[in-house]
Amino acid sequence: MKFKFLAALLLFSGYLKAQNLNIIPQPRSVVNGTGTFSFNSRVSIGVSDTSLTPLAIYFQKEIAKANGLVINVNNTDTASSIKLILSNTPQTTGAYILKIAPDRIIITASNKEGIFYGLISLLQIIKDQPQGDITLASNEIADAPRYQWRGLMLDESRHFFGKQKVKQLLDWMAYYKLNKFHWHLTDVQGWRIEIKKYPRLTLVGGVGDYSDTSAEAAPKYYTQSDIKEIVSYAAQRFITVIPEIDMPGHATAANRAYPEYSGGSVAGYPNFTFNPAKEETYKYLADIIKETTAIFPSKMMHLGGDEVVLGVKAWSLDTAIAHMMQAKGFADVGALERYFFKRMTDTVTSLGSKILAWDEAVQTDLPAGKTIIFWWRQNLPGQLSLALQKNYQVVLCPRLPLYLDFLQDASHVSGRNWKGVFNRVTDIYNFPDRQLATDQLASNQIVGVQANIWTEKIASEKRLDFMLFPRIAGLAEAGWTAPEVKNEAAFNQKLQAGLKNWDAAGIYYFNPFDLAAHPEAIDFAPVIIKKIPVNERHGHHHRSKKTSHTHVSKKGRKAASKTHKPSSKGKSSKSKPHKKRK
Repeated sequence: MKFKFLAALLLFSGYLKAQNLNIIPQPRSVVNGTGTFSFNSRVSIGVSDTSLTPLAIYFQKEIAKANGLVINVNNTDTASSIKLILSNTPQTTGAYILKIAPDRIIITASNKEGIFYGLISLLQIIKDQPQGDITLASNEIADAPRYQWRGLMLDESRHFFGKQKVKQLLDWMAYYKLNKFHWHLTDVQGWRIEIKKYPRLTLVGGVGDYSDTSAEAAPKYYTQSDIKEIVSYAAQRFITVIPEIDMPGHATAANRAYPEYSGGSVAGYPNFTFNPAKEETYKYLADIIKETTAIFPSKMMHLGGDEVVLGVKAWSLDTAIAHMMQAKGFADVGALERYFFKRMTDTVTSLGSKILAWDEAVQTDLPAGKTIIFWWRQNLPGQLSLALQKNYQVVLCPRLPLYLDFLQDASHVSGRNWKGVFNRVTDIYNFPDRQLATDQLASNQIVGVQANIWTEKIASEKRLDFMLFPRIAGLAEAGWTAPEVKNEAAFNQKLQAGLKNWDAAGIYYFNPFDLAAHPEAIDFAPVIIKKIPVNERHGHHHRSKKTSHTHVSKKGRKAASKTHKPSSKGKSSKSKPHKKRK
């Protein structure tokens, strides 16, 4: 009995030590060995298959940047001290085994993604050490991802960040084993993707952003050449890039460029939708989908499909649309919306691509095997249940806790929250297990998780970083790590130990361990509007419990923000109607 207790104690202490290996996301299994491996400039990396050479070169470059050491790359693995081996043993995509022994390091996987993620884990171990010659403790890591969809969405319609920032974001996604980049390129404020058949989409629709609607501003957008470059850069890091072309709502920027396809205006939402009664609209959008599909090899197209209700009243006021509804026997504009969306999804599937859409699309009858639904409305759990019932694949991206434009701490003032709830790194780390029912967690139709960064109140790279870091690390654990090996105390230790890497990269992050270290990066300072209780008006000094945040003028914003100056110029901060999602 005493022996069993001692063995269990040793096993537990070894587990704790393994847990403290500074790898995020936490691997599935870590077994400590004996001895150490000397990592120095005499180390070389070899491959069992020449298709792995680009991965070895990637690792070589990352080690040079992080550690200053230059290691050699060999096209064979016979004499190399680090060996990359493709095996014939079937494994989950992304799974790998990393063995660090005193005389060699071996990374084995049945797929190149697994080899890459093994190298990323090794890179994280090395970056945890001082620069120069180092020693690595012997251990064996066996690892595999929980989900195959580990996504991050960036909204560049509201504010545009450009090619270099997107590449930096992709670098950090790869570092945390995230593998899907959802690129929100069109919306009310701007159209950011070049469509050669319709040049005014960018030349007119690409003018301005959420905080600068000046007609004299230069258009901001990505050329097709830019996009191909970014898609290639992502692919080298095993990240799939998925474009979103929003329809039939959120179409204002497109309708500025080609007003003949507008579905009309209502108060607060001018030209918000495309016109469903014109046959030309469907051809126009089909042309856009075809041209977009040609430059994104992902074979996935996100069509949005959300919040049409905000501007759909304009359809009811249009005579031609009313005649169409009558001719087709549509009882209401909801039926017309579903008709519109089904026609556009048919275009997507005809090109051999999967349909991706927000959870409003659950109401439309789409082909189950070709559709992925993004569940974003945590207050409508029925949408998730219906999506699973209709056999759609589902990506979990609920506002709580996966909207990264939401406040992450009670000390912060700029940003959104849901009824006073913040999206803290701990909430993201513990998702989805504390939020979903057991049967939903067990469903193989749930393909993964995704965090979304909407950028109405994010205009600068500094604030983008502040809202993304450290929550990207929590997202990595939510998407990759099996719940049975999660240990939040160990995660926080690893998170704190890794802050130096963000410092070295010039990342302006929120530090949850020292709130004063990095004051909140603010692009839009809020005005606190205090409702004065009746008794206070009579001289009683009680503070109102409720406040509301709205945009202020340029002058007010500058006065309120001393810690950070926005990079964008000429901003207008007029109040804009708040949308449910964006």
